[in-house]
Amino acid sequence: MQKKLNKWMIIIFSVILGCFQLYTSFNGILEPLIQRSIHLSLILSIAFLIYPVNKNGKIGWDGIVLSIIALIFIGYIAYNYNYIISKMGTSSQIDIFFGIISILLLIEATRRSNGLPLVILTIIFIAYAFLGRYMPDMIAHKGYNLNEMIYYIFLSTEGIFGTALGVSSIYIYLFIMFGAVLQKTGLGEFFNDISLSLLGQFSGGPAKVAVVASGLMGTINGSAVANVATTGAFTIPMMKNVGYSSVFAAAVEATSSVGGYIMPPIMASTAFIMAEMLKIPYLTIVKSAIIPAVLYYLAIILMVHFRAKKTGLHGIKKSELPIFKDVMKTRGFLLIPIVILVTLLVLGYTPLFAAFYGIVSAVIVSFFSKATQLKPNDYIDIFVISAKNTLSVAIACGIVGVVLGTATITGIGLRAASTIVSLGGGNVLLTLFFTMLASIIIGMGLPSIPTYILTVTMAAPALTSIGIPALAAHMFAFYFGSMANLTPPVALAAFTGAGIAGSDPTKTGFAAMKLAAAGFLIPYVFVFSPEMLLIDTTIFEIARITFTGILGVLALSFSIEGFGLVKSELWERILGLVCALLLVTTQLSTDILGVIIFVSIFAYQINKSKNTSNVLGV
Repeated sequence: MQKKLNKWMIIIFSVILGCFQLYTSFNGILEPLIQRSIHLSLILSIAFLIYPVNKNGKIGWDGIVLSIIALIFIGYIAYNYNYIISKMGTSSQIDIFFGIISILLLIEATRRSNGLPLVILTIIFIAYAFLGRYMPDMIAHKGYNLNEMIYYIFLSTEGIFGTALGVSSIYIYLFIMFGAVLQKTGLGEFFNDISLSLLGQFSGGPAKVAVVASGLMGTINGSAVANVATTGAFTIPMMKNVGYSSVFAAAVEATSSVGGYIMPPIMASTAFIMAEMLKIPYLTIVKSAIIPAVLYYLAIILMVHFRAKKTGLHGIKKSELPIFKDVMKTRGFLLIPIVILVTLLVLGYTPLFAAFYGIVSAVIVSFFSKATQLKPNDYIDIFVISAKNTLSVAIACGIVGVVLGTATITGIGLRAASTIVSLGGGNVLLTLFFTMLASIIIGMGLPSIPTYILTVTMAAPALTSIGIPALAAHMFAFYFGSMANLTPPVALAAFTGAGIAGSDPTKTGFAAMKLAAAGFLIPYVFVFSPEMLLIDTTIFEIARITFTGILGVLALSFSIEGFGLVKSELWERILGLVCALLLVTTQLSTDILGVIIFVSIFAYQINKSKNTSNVLGV
């Protein structure tokens, strides 16, 4: 009976959540506290029905009880909205009671869905808020009492129900539902088949398929770990079958999946939060992210290609691959919703509008073929899948609101920024380096959204304080927070890939870092040359930056893999690295010198290739 009740409660709450999100997206968003509290109350109710007390446990009656309690206690905000907004900065005893229970429920849901790192971080920040007056002078503050903390964290839009949860309650769920509908119609398989038909026959084809397929999926689902787990189950064995080592295969998948965080138009939903925090149009964020993201993926494909040529790996026989024309003929219409979504965004419509009609179009086009047509049960599945895929993200948005709110009222964020600047000693490059380290450390073990919010709260201000444009500073911090998924000792995406490939997790992490070299270099480039982010630039500069950027990542890939047209010597690799650094700086003088060096290396490789059969090919 308990299992059956649990199942039906999940379905009912998931359908209610989905209908609520669709209704408000079409009919108009409610007042912030009401919209966000209803969203979170349903999210927590579903979470306690899905996540057990521990990984090896089962959902019992405790999950059902906590689910109902969460619905009541978090929903308290919506039930008593008029009373709460009349409080004017004070908390009654009943407010404090409901606030404490709600915060404890959120912490427990976070532990179950996101693990201990976020929980520990939250507890540290809450303790810091209360004990600030007892801290060393460097981080001391006046301290806050329970009444003040409950009001700020629970009854206002500065804590739990802040910007992050606001974005989750408006945009994130809809884009996750959009992805769920597409997945249900077979989009994942379509992406794999398209990638195979286009790239499978070339040298190291399966690895290139992994890069493209994971990149495409990353634009939809936005979770590196989930991307590795889904596409990796298909691509990693395929890479190993053609001769790639298990370590390299897992690293390719992990690196490609992490790229979903920085790939427009969704950028793991952080694009929406970034737009809110910077108070600039969403489309500006998307446009700024395009060139860096393309260069990141191009670098991975080039390194995969050079590795294949260096080790003599071939592609898959053409006769064993799907035919592009046939794939497009039978399922090409699945791209229509994505085209509609992107077109609406480019035309300036809000992400909310674009996501809603993207979902509607995805449902409509599913009827274009019997193979993709959605059945009645599929709609229930879509609601449930959408809810499940939103849980960890929405819960993280709620709990990070506690951290962000505490950091704001205590001023610790500004103190952290000033510490980074002090360590940099006025040197921009050193300040960037320490910001990079801080962002990687903050991002370890965290989902993309809390990673972004925490890095831009604790690290990005260090960059803006020394005159770096806010957009470049936010992008810099977020890039390196995302790279934490590949950086040992806590490299979640790399470790997930290693689990599928059966490879050593730490070795996989370092191999992934090597493949993601462009991702570690590009942020420095757009900080020193914001033109790469299309900030105050011209068409001519965009063309030049794109061209030299492509040559730069080509030189970087050649330098790292030690192979171009033929195997390279040590001095060639060093010169290639110098060439890459010159080309990606986006300054005209360094670009000219970089092109000269690039042409020289290429000419030397051509000359060497005349005496060997191991020549670059596709």
